[in-house]
Amino acid sequence: MATQYTPKHILITGAAGFIASHVCNRLIRNYPHYKIVVLDKLDYCSSLKNLNPSRSSANFKFIKGDIASDDLVNFILLTESIDTIMHFAAQTHVDNSFGNSFEFTKNNVYGTHVLLEACKGNGEIKRFIHVSTDEVYGETDEDAVVGNHEASQLLPTNPYSATKAGAEMLVMAYGRSYGLPVITTRGNNVYGPNQFPEKLIPKFFLLAMKGKSLPIHGDGSNVRSYLYCEDVAEAFEVILHKGEVGHVYNIGTKKERRVIDVARDICKLFSLNPDTQIKFVENRPFNDQRYFLDDQKLKSLGWFERTAWEEGLRKTMEWYVRNPEWWGDVSGALLPHPRMLMVPGIERQFSTPDMSNPDFASMVNNFNQAKMVVPTPKNNPSLHKPSLKFLIYGRTGWIGGLLGKICEKQGIPYDYGRGRLEERSQLLADIKSVKPTHVFNAAGVTGRPNVDWCETHKIETIRTNVVGALTLADVCREHGLLMINYATGCIFEYEATHPLGSGIGFKEEDRPNFTGSFYSKTKSMVEELLREYDNVCTLRVRMPISSDLSNPRNFITKITRYNKVVDIPNSMTILDELLPISIEMAKRNLRGIWNFTNPGVVSHNEILQMYKDFIDPSFKWVNFTLEEQAKVIVAPRSNNELDASKLKKEFPEMLSIKESLIKYVFEPNNKFIAGSAPK
Repeated sequence: MATQYTPKHILITGAAGFIASHVCNRLIRNYPHYKIVVLDKLDYCSSLKNLNPSRSSANFKFIKGDIASDDLVNFILLTESIDTIMHFAAQTHVDNSFGNSFEFTKNNVYGTHVLLEACKGNGEIKRFIHVSTDEVYGETDEDAVVGNHEASQLLPTNPYSATKAGAEMLVMAYGRSYGLPVITTRGNNVYGPNQFPEKLIPKFFLLAMKGKSLPIHGDGSNVRSYLYCEDVAEAFEVILHKGEVGHVYNIGTKKERRVIDVARDICKLFSLNPDTQIKFVENRPFNDQRYFLDDQKLKSLGWFERTAWEEGLRKTMEWYVRNPEWWGDVSGALLPHPRMLMVPGIERQFSTPDMSNPDFASMVNNFNQAKMVVPTPKNNPSLHKPSLKFLIYGRTGWIGGLLGKICEKQGIPYDYGRGRLEERSQLLADIKSVKPTHVFNAAGVTGRPNVDWCETHKIETIRTNVVGALTLADVCREHGLLMINYATGCIFEYEATHPLGSGIGFKEEDRPNFTGSFYSKTKSMVEELLREYDNVCTLRVRMPISSDLSNPRNFITKITRYNKVVDIPNSMTILDELLPISIEMAKRNLRGIWNFTNPGVVSHNEILQMYKDFIDPSFKWVNFTLEEQAKVIVAPRSNNELDASKLKKEFPEMLSIKESLIKYVFEPNNKFIAGSAPK
């Protein structure tokens, strides 16, 4: 743990904005011996009024200016003897980033670069706290029970989050290359007094005060986590004094809410009927379904969330009721898509749809009900009563995402489930809304980054892998629906009656004999219980492989990145070939347990040799034994051969594992020029 840091002269950028103003006011109030210098260009979403509690303080100084001005920044660092920077200044409204992304690059990336370069030259900076966002992680799996931790991969999905991720990379680079004492924060949504009403909660408050409709992007099912502004200001106070240089800290809460539920709570505060007050509007070009953070690291510094949602919402409402004109004329911000605020005089235009067109009207109805994802072709005779309609769980997972793409390619209407598997009422709501003919369960906990995670998160693993799967199966049975369940074959290990190299594989009727990992134990348990459900088709997937060699979940991608690998023949699943077969299995209403692997086995070395032959001639690898492997993993791994003869009989065209690897994986990725491919 780092020793307590005590700053002397702090520069806060963007402190006339929402979050930074609360941080500034808190520091001025609690630390009168700190000198606070504020640099803000007073953009449309900032106001000096936000700093009213601090403006009369002797230790406060305001400078109007742009962080992109290197001369100004260097002058401030030198003349104000700055030793600490808290960098909040940024363009943050996602809608605006779709309309004027260059402005976001200028402010968020270039502005940050100017600050870093000035700090490098100054040489007196003891702390550089860079304020980022949870959106740099991208969308969180809907079924994830543990949030993104500080070491999670950054996968931004919109121009705003991409610029914030880019700024983070610069901060990290300056920390490593020049030794700048950097700390980065990534926070959930913040709400409270002083917030400019382009953001959801203040916008809804002002609209509700006027008795106007509350516009919701899409169907309102998007999930967000909200923290009250004073709790966030306290988090920055803690990070300033206790945060360790070179570290990242998530500022988050596990209390999640759907956007539509936020709107309903606000309607309740104003005694409005949500059924008539809420209006669904066009969604963003891309609207992440969920952001979920792991906040344990910050809590270890002593911070915790103090303000309950109901209390924070009430305080925020009372402030806006008292200060309805705080921001002046904000009519433009109260529009459903207020992008024009970035460029005065430019508004986003929407063409007026021809509602007399029955095809368009049908599409709109489907959109508003959040049902159809793939439009039905005009000449499709099943326009009103599709013969198939799939409900898929595991939208942001690997298999779940691929299933959606297959449905699109085959023209099968489908939707992704919104509910959590362990919440029966939410599953019932999905069934009622979607009215599916089949349900696919591709959700489950496998662990991050691998199954070792399950060893220390047993309750979360049980909740999803056992309780969730059983609840979904039971709900489907209650509604007469077939459930295709993507399970695992990692519940067996070679033994006396199925020895390594014998070609004798485990059959569907065989009971699991491997419980070396807690992940496999839960999967064995739920498979046994699901045998009692005659509406379930269980597919035992093993070591899944696809043609996407950049996907970190791909077995080939994994072993090519390992320092050492074992060399054991195993049954494996080529998703490019077998996932379309699972769709066909649903169409045929097949049930029971199926070994869902290509016939035969292939070893690690055989795969890596193919990788060398087809992809990278310079590739090399090193083997080690199971005993050596056991020293670097927490839980033992399953190695086995599954007998795929039952699946082969149903689908005789299915290729053997080695044939499928070549046809579906290596040949499409072959980088050799024509005429020089490996023989």
